[in-house]
Amino acid sequence: MNAPPHPHHGVEDLCAAGLRLYEQALRDGRVKTDDAETAAPCLLSFGLLHPVVDDLAQLEPASPALALHRLLRSSGVRIAEERRREERLASLFEPLMRITGARTATAEPVSLRLLSGTERINEAITEATSEAASEVLCVQPHVHYSGQRGETAHAVAMARDQALLDRDCRIRTLYQHTQRHQPLVLARYEQLRGDVQARTLDEVTDRLIVIDGSVAFIPAGEDGRLALEVRHPALLTYFTTTFDRLWRLATPMYPQAVQRPSRGGVTPRQQAIAALLVEGHTDAVIADRLGMNVRTARVHIAKLATTLGSESRAQLGYLIGQSGILDQERRRAPEQGQGLGQGLG
Repeated sequence: MNAPPHPHHGVEDLCAAGLRLYEQALRDGRVKTDDAETAAPCLLSFGLLHPVVDDLAQLEPASPALALHRLLRSSGVRIAEERRREERLASLFEPLMRITGARTATAEPVSLRLLSGTERINEAITEATSEAASEVLCVQPHVHYSGQRGETAHAVAMARDQALLDRDCRIRTLYQHTQRHQPLVLARYEQLRGDVQARTLDEVTDRLIVIDGSVAFIPAGEDGRLALEVRHPALLTYFTTTFDRLWRLATPMYPQAVQRPSRGGVTPRQQAIAALLVEGHTDAVIADRLGMNVRTARVHIAKLATTLGSESRAQLGYLIGQSGILDQERRRAPEQGQGLGQGLG
């Protein structure tokens, strides 16, 4: 039976199996080649183990002091190369910057700025929120804070938001319905003090933060490591208008709202799924857009099929169209929007 593939990692993140085997080799003087190739092939790749000259079935450890010296020297070479690269880039761009330098003082502020790296993104958001004077709008499709890093990020966000509220600013946040009972979401609104409001929808846009209508932050990549800082007036107007329209259609989270009734045995969640089904989306796409896992989405789809008497996926799409449940949902949404709109007007 083949061994599972060894996880990829750098020598600075030596795996537990590799660390144990290297320690054993240091204590015993050698280990079996087969053991190393099966449990920790990374030790061979990093040069921490090497074959015994007179017995290829055995491996002996490299001295930790020599291994450390070799790895630091290699790291130093890379650092020196990066510094030489920085010098070459500076030599290339400094003359070009002088060409536009005369226009810099009178140039308009940059309306779009790409931020790279989680730390840089958080710094920019913190800096912008520290200057907020009236309101912050947020769209949060998912709330994920796992592990020590996640808990630290949650604590930083809570402190930042409470500081806003203490300055008499308002925070409005849109979530998906699936986030209504998330412990971290519930804890947030139990702990924050001030004008903080939350509503939910079946679907929301991607993550969005708008501060005082003067600066916004949106994702610029799928992994969360790139973001756009937006200061263009037309885009900011578009973001705030879109947020307000979604806000009017959303269900208040606090105080706890009464569950919307089902229509003909079809729940609001199943109506949202039905709308995506007739558009031809896969189970995985439906789950992602509605903020649930694929298994839960499939359970809802199965219940919807049972309610409508469908025996196949193709028939389900036809029966959804014939049932009129999507027409009911479309009629309900404009009515909600009009009533709330008049109240806000």
